[in-house]
Amino acid sequence: MQISSFEDVIRFTEQFTNLEKQTSHYTTRTYRLDRMHDLLAHLGNPEQAFKKIHLAGSKGKGSTASYLASSLTAMGYKTGLYLSPHLVDYRERFTLSGTFFDESLLVSTGQELADSIEGFTFRDEWGETNPTTFELFTAYAYLLFRNSGCSWAIIETGLGGRLDATNTIIPEASVLCPIELEHTKILGSTIREIATEKSKIIKKGVPVFIGLEEGEALDVFLAEAKDQHSTPYLLKEHLGSLTSSTTSEGEQVHYRWKNGEEEHLCLSMRGLVQAQNSALAMLVLKTLNLFDQAMLPAIESNQIPGRFQQLSKDPCLYVDGAHTTRSLQALLSSFSSLHPSKENTVIFGALEDKDHTHMLSLLLDYFQRIIISRPGTFKKSDINQLHELLLELAAKREKQYEILLIEDNLSALKEALSRTAKEGAILTCGSFYLAGGITSAYEQVRSSHESQLA
Repeated sequence: MQISSFEDVIRFTEQFTNLEKQTSHYTTRTYRLDRMHDLLAHLGNPEQAFKKIHLAGSKGKGSTASYLASSLTAMGYKTGLYLSPHLVDYRERFTLSGTFFDESLLVSTGQELADSIEGFTFRDEWGETNPTTFELFTAYAYLLFRNSGCSWAIIETGLGGRLDATNTIIPEASVLCPIELEHTKILGSTIREIATEKSKIIKKGVPVFIGLEEGEALDVFLAEAKDQHSTPYLLKEHLGSLTSSTTSEGEQVHYRWKNGEEEHLCLSMRGLVQAQNSALAMLVLKTLNLFDQAMLPAIESNQIPGRFQQLSKDPCLYVDGAHTTRSLQALLSSFSSLHPSKENTVIFGALEDKDHTHMLSLLLDYFQRIIISRPGTFKKSDINQLHELLLELAAKREKQYEILLIEDNLSALKEALSRTAKEGAILTCGSFYLAGGITSAYEQVRSSHESQLA
């Protein structure tokens, strides 16, 4: 196939089986590592050209990865960053610490990938299979990082860990972010099962860094670390205290480490979870002897799309990808401290494999005006069922609610803008796909609203 643009790269990779669009059928025939190992070997093992840090978890791994990448970049290391999903643009997945690669490199590397895998198939006892879209994305990222001369790459798992395509690397460190019930049709229906899947990124003799985890998940992580002779570093054992407050300027955070060191930062990405994510990133850097005070401004200014991201100030409009109960609770707490008005509006949508009941109950605690909208079409969702459940939950409460079902994201945003008073604010949450849809919708209505960009 002739690759003439980055859009051609996406068209080429999308010809293959795209497991990201599925929410079930987690089988070793489709999710496997041997096919990815063969693919990388066929490409000359581009992942061996740079040092790596590998992250898994239910929430915070993308933000933690970006803090690591921006910090290493500030110290002069050329650093690749591989994240998923993207919010608006596929290029968000493969960047130089958040900065898009030049179109010429994206195209030439895409052509290299297309030429290299022409005729490549994986054969096993069941016959021949082709690489999946995500496997090709992962290989493409490694080729980009190698071809651009990266000395480091920060790699986020796409789903789970054990059979994720990224779990074919040997990193300098593994990082495990907090666990919640998610992707239950694929990863398991209990915390222990999900933690087990994610714990498998721990490699023999490679240090593992564990966020603010507890209970069964922590037990699973520590047991796997012991089995792999991997030294575990727990954030709670190294961080003496962490205080955080959400302000209009950003997240004001004071870190006090048990060795006596202290930092005070104002993070561009707001929310208590970002204080925790940045602390975990700093623990990794400190332990690997990569930390320097000169990287602190980069940590403060670090920003990736869809993390309590403010799109406008008049009215205040935010998008966030929070899609688990705990991450949503943390987001709503931070949002309400910044905007205590009862005139706020939330636009919400969630995929089918999420904890709808608990998330909708949280929304009813914080908002009286709730708009349900479709979280894209990339993965399955049933917003009619979501709307019905919300009405049932609201009927059990004494408060009066405005509950609307508006499938189209642009229409949902326009309705939110028309109903929200000046003293109020609009929050979008529940899915990165919805956050991306509202972001695109905002760009369409931007010219018709006298909004001062954040």
